[in-house]
Amino acid sequence: MTERLRRVSRALISVFDKSGLVEFARSLAAEGIELVSTGGTRKALADAGVPVLEVSEVTGFPEMMDGRVKTLHPKIHGGLLAIRDNADHAAAMRSHGIEPIDLLVVSLYPFEATVAKGADFETCIENIDIGGPAMIRAAAKNHAEVAVVVDPADYAVVLAELRQHGGATTLALRRKLAAKAYARTGVYDAAISNWFADQLSDAAPAFRAIGGHLIEPLRYGENPHQSAAFYRTSDLRHGVATARQVQGKQLSYNNINDTDAAYECVAEFDPRRTAACVIVKHANPCGAAEGASLIDAYRKALACDPVSAFGGIVAVNRRLDAEAARAITDIFTEVIIAPEASEEAIAVVGAKKNLRLLIAGGLPDPRAAGMTVKSVAGGLLVQSRDNAVVDDMKLEIVTRRAPTNAELTDLAFAFRIAKHVKSNTIVYAKDRATVGIGAGQMSRVDSARIAARKAEDAAQAAGLKAPLTKGSVVASDAFFPFADGLLAAVEAGATAVIQPGGSVRDDEVIKAADDHGIAMVFTGTRHFRH
Repeated sequence: MTERLRRVSRALISVFDKSGLVEFARSLAAEGIELVSTGGTRKALADAGVPVLEVSEVTGFPEMMDGRVKTLHPKIHGGLLAIRDNADHAAAMRSHGIEPIDLLVVSLYPFEATVAKGADFETCIENIDIGGPAMIRAAAKNHAEVAVVVDPADYAVVLAELRQHGGATTLALRRKLAAKAYARTGVYDAAISNWFADQLSDAAPAFRAIGGHLIEPLRYGENPHQSAAFYRTSDLRHGVATARQVQGKQLSYNNINDTDAAYECVAEFDPRRTAACVIVKHANPCGAAEGASLIDAYRKALACDPVSAFGGIVAVNRRLDAEAARAITDIFTEVIIAPEASEEAIAVVGAKKNLRLLIAGGLPDPRAAGMTVKSVAGGLLVQSRDNAVVDDMKLEIVTRRAPTNAELTDLAFAFRIAKHVKSNTIVYAKDRATVGIGAGQMSRVDSARIAARKAEDAAQAAGLKAPLTKGSVVASDAFFPFADGLLAAVEAGATAVIQPGGSVRDDEVIKAADDHGIAMVFTGTRHFRH
């Protein structure tokens, strides 16, 4: 690719985000570039003493319709789209008095931020930018001639190139900027179209657009031979994408995936009611517990599977305190994520230089609506977020024996965790702590047996005479297709069961529970997770 330098003689600037604007514009003017601007941008520049033309001076038309019409004019779009060495284009420009625009700088109306603030329908509509995307797309199409900037982070790059090439830009930079410009309008349109779909309660619109803003490139993906990057969507949900990393080395693809799983799980527990901790390994909880304090919850969670917890992700639902931080840092941990942290806790974690500490600023709402996306070959699977919460479910007692109040508390706890474990899922719980977790098996009975075996291993490591599954409750993320999975749980020592129900063999499973004196409740809600 040759440099194909294009000198910048005129720039049109129209930005909502005015960070760095005056300094950038002043530097452009110093390069002898004529500036044209609109509305608030023009005022900001004029007030700062930067020479600038009002766009209406170029078009011969005033801004009208509350600013909706100002740049949608042939003298603007002709200046952006004209191919400079095309004789017909040049003749048209001379005939209609169109001057070329060599640099376009635009940041769009804050539609995404307006929606995030919960604005009403009309306000959201008014924050849909029309002229900005039209100009961006025009300039990006004609990038052989025009440089387009949609991000203040690129101001310094453009200025450096102008200075290096005597007031000109290279084709390489213009192409790079054009690619970014189309991506920006694509993300913008995706946010608008998905908002419209939500407003219309349309779960399956004819076209579905997904977009994101780069947080950071990653060293690699799930494996070292895979490239990866981390993007933020317009869904402003507290979690790893919104978190501030206080310390530690860069997060990996797997760290991010596991941290998201841990934080979504711990958010099931209202911090006003209880302290809670979840430890995740390979996207599955390996221990979870409620407690009177974070350190109490952490120790109970760790006891479930201390072997798997090594090198895991720890999520807590309250402000991380120093006592809990000391306990968590006693073993090798990859990431700690919390809604907030005390300065003393930050200092404690700081002693482990590679341990990442993320401050999310809040907890995600487990009941909130939302969208999840999974890629398949040649397509996307899109579904609403699983926002079913056990507290909102009407539990049906289906056995002769009803669960005790203590069992009901543990059953609700276990079902909260089962929601966040890969299917097929079996979770044993006792005293509001997991004591055995079986995840991701092809057979539910295998999940029940693996969870029981892990509980036996944990008991042996702790020097207990019997595994904590004795006298526990058990949760299944979906119905028992046969009685064998239930019987495996009974053999492990479970006294009560929570499951969705809905199998053609429910009667057989209920009879097996009655035969063994087990209490069982149906939720009517399944929590498959893949």
